[in-house]
Amino acid sequence: MDLATLPLNVTEWLHPEAWLQLFGTFATVGVLVIIFAETGLLFGCILPGDSLLFTAGILTAVSTINGEEFQPLPLPWLLVGGPIAAIAGAQLGHLLGARYGRKLFDRPDSRIFRQEWVEKAEYYFTRFGPAKAVVLARFIPIVRTFLNPLAGMLGMDRRKFFVWNCVGAILWTDTLFLLGHFLGSEVPDVERYILPGVAVILVLSVIPIVREVLKGRKADRGPNKNGPEESRPSLSGDSYR
Repeated sequence: MDLATLPLNVTEWLHPEAWLQLFGTFATVGVLVIIFAETGLLFGCILPGDSLLFTAGILTAVSTINGEEFQPLPLPWLLVGGPIAAIAGAQLGHLLGARYGRKLFDRPDSRIFRQEWVEKAEYYFTRFGPAKAVVLARFIPIVRTFLNPLAGMLGMDRRKFFVWNCVGAILWTDTLFLLGHFLGSEVPDVERYILPGVAVILVLSVIPIVREVLKGRKADRGPNKNGPEESRPSLSGDSYR
């Protein structure tokens, strides 16, 4: 592969095609490494997630996207390796959170880190409860990176985390791989639908979250007038004692 043909604009590296071009023959391994990093390491929040899995699924059925030739990817390896990489990454995140606690997030805002991302992950953890949050977070960019160490920091039982981590990992990875494979097999010029397809997936995954938030707000408007204030995510950890 000619490195001179790769995109130089940083924002273009958010596109999955750029990463798949970079990995070339080792694209399958590269996809699994990105899945692991995005779910286990804090800097992974800047890596492509849903769009990469969806595009990888398409490349199990076609070898050309937007005129670019790609190495065809083996669907069985993705269906097995994807969940394993997602589970392993999340378990690492949980371990780091349990070991280092708040110090893991004690850093100033930068181009690849925002305290508001931690607060958002903590909000979902509080609002939905540990089990549901671990599963739902898989479908929310950035939150799926920060919720795993947050769960470890807040003392979520390791065995319980592992069970729901497995459920969420399998649903997230294999659903997107299979959806991409199906569309790649059945839809002509499927590359036109990569971004719309990811957008639809994000909307569908957000619907149950929005419903839960709305129900929670209705409950907060009840007898306790201070409900909304108490439900606001706090980084002090007092609400988990």
